[in-house]
Amino acid sequence: MRVLVVVLNWNGIDDTEECLDALAAQTHPADVLVVDNGSSPDDVRRLRARAASGAIRLRLEPENLGFAGGVNVGIRLSQHDGYDAVALLNNDALPEPGWLAALVAALEADRDAAIATGLLVRRSDDPAIAGTIDTAGDGLSVWGMPFPRGRSDGRADAPEKGRVFSASGGASLYRTALFDEIGLFDETFFAYFEDIDIGFRARLAGHEIVYEPAAVAHHRIGATSGRIPGFTVRQTFKNLPVLLVKDVPAGLRHVIWPRFALLFAMMLGKTFATGSGAHALRGIGGAIRLLPHALRERRRIQRARIATAADIDALLLHDLPPEQHGMRKLLRVFRR
Repeated sequence: MRVLVVVLNWNGIDDTEECLDALAAQTHPADVLVVDNGSSPDDVRRLRARAASGAIRLRLEPENLGFAGGVNVGIRLSQHDGYDAVALLNNDALPEPGWLAALVAALEADRDAAIATGLLVRRSDDPAIAGTIDTAGDGLSVWGMPFPRGRSDGRADAPEKGRVFSASGGASLYRTALFDEIGLFDETFFAYFEDIDIGFRARLAGHEIVYEPAAVAHHRIGATSGRIPGFTVRQTFKNLPVLLVKDVPAGLRHVIWPRFALLFAMMLGKTFATGSGAHALRGIGGAIRLLPHALRERRRIQRARIATAADIDALLLHDLPPEQHGMRKLLRVFRR
C-alpha cells in the first residue's frame, strides 16, 4: 500500500521535528508531506532545510487554513499522485515504529474498511495523566455528542480491535478512494469535529471504520489549540450543530436532536458559570451563519447515503457520553 503521511505545522516546529523523527523510524515505508499553515519565518526556515535534505515534501500556505483546510491540501496531492492511502498525523503526536504498519494491515485485512484508526496515548508532565488513553477511536452518543473512547483509562485497559463509529483525524489512515467518493474534509469546520463529520459521512456511504490497538501514537493534547484563548469553546459551539444538521439521517432526528438541544443548553449554561460564555455565543453565531451551508450539504449527503437509520443507530452509544458527569447528576434528579 503506497501511503502519504500528512503532518500540519502552525508555529510548532519543535513538536513537528520530533514527529518527523518518529515517522522516519516507521517500519512501513511512506512519503511524508508537511503542510505549513502560515507559520513564522523560523518554522519555515527549518522545514525548508528538512525538505532540501529529501526527508520530506513541503507545502507552504500563506495563511492558516485550519486542520480541515490544511489536510485537504495533502489529500488533494495524494489523489493527484496516485497514493493508495493517506495518513493524517498531528504534529504533537509521536507514533511508535509499528504505527503505520499496523494501520495498513488493518485496512488490508478488511476490504469494507475505508478508515483505520489506532490507540492515542497521552503525553504529559503530569504523572496522573501520562500514559493514559487519549482516544481508542471515536464514538457518538444518541445525545448527539461525539466522545473519545477509553479516555483517561490506563493503556492496559485499551479496547480490543474492532469497528468504531469514527476515527480521530490526529492519527488515522484513510483510503484515498474514499475522498473521491464522499468529498474532502469540510473546511467550514476549520478545526474540531471535522474528523467526526468525515467518519459520519463515510458511515452513511456504507463504509466500515476499524480500530487497531497495535497502532500506537503518543499525543500531547492541546499543544496547538491551547495557545488561542477560547478557541476550543468557540469551535465546539459552532461545529456541533453543523455536524448534526448535515449528517443525522431522517430516521434518527427525533431521537438525537431533542436530546442534543437539552445537552447543548446545559453546556451553554456551564460556559457562563466558568467565564467563557462570550466565546460560546460567538460559536453559536458562527453555527447560525453556517446553517444554509449545512442544509445544502445535508441534501447532498442524505441523497447519496446507503446506510439506513438502523445501521447508524446500531453504532451509537445509547447513553450519555462517558464524561458528561454533570448531566448524569441532573438526569438522576429528574428521574426521582
